[in-house]
Amino acid sequence: MSRRYVKHMKIAKGMTIGDLVKQYQQAGVLGAGRLARAVEIVRNLFQSPEYLVFLALAGPMVPGGLREIIAELVQTQRIQVIVTSGANVVHDVLEAIGGHHVKGSLQADDRELAEQQLGRAGDVYVEMAGFEKFEDTIHSILRQIPEQQRSEGLSPSEIINQIGAQIEDVHSFVRQAHLLKVPIFCPGILDSMLGLHIALFSQTQSLKLNGLKDMKILYDRVYEAERIGAIILGGGLPKHFTLGANILRGGLDSAIQITMAREEDGSLSGAKLKEGISWGKVKATASFETVIGDATLLFPLLIGAVLEQLESD
Repeated sequence: MSRRYVKHMKIAKGMTIGDLVKQYQQAGVLGAGRLARAVEIVRNLFQSPEYLVFLALAGPMVPGGLREIIAELVQTQRIQVIVTSGANVVHDVLEAIGGHHVKGSLQADDRELAEQQLGRAGDVYVEMAGFEKFEDTIHSILRQIPEQQRSEGLSPSEIINQIGAQIEDVHSFVRQAHLLKVPIFCPGILDSMLGLHIALFSQTQSLKLNGLKDMKILYDRVYEAERIGAIILGGGLPKHFTLGANILRGGLDSAIQITMAREEDGSLSGAKLKEGISWGKVKATASFETVIGDATLLFPLLIGAVLEQLESD
């Protein structure tokens, strides 16, 4: 077996993100090497027109500061399908209507935060007052949908698209997805503040939620695609929904995952992408990489390096 020796990284004044990742690549080991391989995979996804690219979002990606990066990837047509938790949609819309996320602390006294009307997600706080305006906004948008359309049934992606049509913030990925006709699938929509208000609205107004409609929209996209790649941040339902949809075509052709979860407990969130081969969710011939770490730290670094490389081509 030929040996490839580790080349140690060098740091220099004035290095760009791309320069740093090149140093990761030449070392090629541990987390640095895995991130460098993930950059290479995502670069290929973005520059290959035959790819339909999924972005799966679990965990507090919007409160964690990734909102505008996601919106720009949609706006520049790097991403064609989003699968997310309801919470990321909620937090995106909150920002779009004037709400705020606040820098906080893991050591905060949660009783004091409750008194100050602040909800905590790790070391990020959310101003609870924003949810009052969120409620009014969602109910107003739902009322504007024709009653016949509501009665016949709307899928989660159709409701999110209606929201995107009504908000105006260009930094909102929900808004950009509406403009670029990128479906946002939210299989766990009821497990969110958005789902709560959809349910409350349905108590007094005609509204049916039809998740099966989204399956047809999703499957049509999957069947029509020549090749499919995925960028998965976190795990949970968005990851599984993305992988599961691609069983229909023998699995993903290419994918990267950034997760903090571990695989020893058998959880989907911690499962490395190679495990998906055994289920037919990832092709045996696929290019894939699992990077262990905080997505709010690694995703901007990855995307910055990819875009720098593409601009220099």
